[in-house]
Amino acid sequence: MLRLIMLGGPGSGKGTQAQNIAQQFNLTVVSTGNILRQAIVMEDDLGIEAKEYVEKGELVPDNMMIKFIKRRLLEKDVAQGWILEGYPRTAFQAEELDFLLEEELEQKINHAIYLEVSKETMMQRSLARGEVDDKPEVLKKRIELFHQRTTPILEYYGYKHSLINVSGEDTPEVVKTKITEKIK
Repeated sequence: MLRLIMLGGPGSGKGTQAQNIAQQFNLTVVSTGNILRQAIVMEDDLGIEAKEYVEKGELVPDNMMIKFIKRRLLEKDVAQGWILEGYPRTAFQAEELDFLLEEELEQKINHAIYLEVSKETMMQRSLARGEVDDKPEVLKKRIELFHQRTTPILEYYGYKHSLINVSGEDTPEVVKTKITEKIK
């Protein structure tokens, strides 16, 4: 059973590749972006609290995110395997996720897949999407945060021997092929 993490900055293609890989290996995509958007729309306690951070372009605090992740990973549709997209975003979250999986859910991550793209590509792709939270000033802050906080995750998963690096600059089909070859 595969349990994967898709890492990459804004506009790196991680959402697209998560969908592609999920179809290829019959996995459920667990997107933290979707989890947050649903919680905000439902206006449950966690969602209302998370909304403040999302609107400012800030990361939702770790203690809140792990609650969202745990709640989602306990749902039935993820039992056959999953690919987590948009989380973890810090080395602490990566460690917290491993603890949750191993100690509470008795699961283990097979691979963390990192889609490497330039800052320029991140900006261009994100602006082209035209989503509400993709304003240039918010995007710059998100890309900055990504590099500050996410880069240590690569060291963490590299140390745990589960990191797969793939250039996300190619076409989605080429990127999917590269990822598939490295997983098999």
